[in-house]
Amino acid sequence: MYVPPSNAMTDDDAARELVRAVGAAELVTGGQDGHPLATLLPVVWSGGTVTAHLARANPHWRAIADGQPALLVVRGPQAYVSPSWYATKTDHGRVVPTWNYSAVHLTGRARVVEDAAWLRAHVESLTRLHEDRRPAPWTVDDAPAAYVTGQLRGIVGVEVTVERVEGKDKLSQNRSEADRAGVVAGLLGERTGEAAAVAARMTTD
Repeated sequence: MYVPPSNAMTDDDAARELVRAVGAAELVTGGQDGHPLATLLPVVWSGGTVTAHLARANPHWRAIADGQPALLVVRGPQAYVSPSWYATKTDHGRVVPTWNYSAVHLTGRARVVEDAAWLRAHVESLTRLHEDRRPAPWTVDDAPAAYVTGQLRGIVGVEVTVERVEGKDKLSQNRSEADRAGVVAGLLGERTGEAAAVAARMTTD
């Protein structure tokens, strides 16, 4: 990922928080025919490892060899930025549209896991990540044991050992304060969740 210094997430905690908040990543690996394969998966990033799972019916996992290079792409909020929002538009007119966004790329080595105990632990971890903050959190033990066992047979785990973390916040850092304020106001005026989320990241950046 191309990351100019002004757009870099230099704080590891910020990258981890974006991954936690988004909760999912595109797993990209090379296919047996040389073409890339990609699957969107819910993920858990703990320490230096990301765990996920695919449907057993998804052929992607069969193309992953132990230690194969893998890329996890986590896309945060994104939005179009109109040049009409810049204060400098009226000064000289030398402005163009752009795209603001946040993203994290995790590069590492993948392996497939079919062990039932590992899969259950992963699913429990994934469930806690999303359920623990709820008033009445659901747990894996709430479902009948035989049903859970059957569901686990239908998935395959993937574990990625992370070797490189690249985080990017492209949030108009190269613009003046007046231009940035105009972008925030313009995004909030779009009345969409993603635009508002980009505006929120701009005001807390």
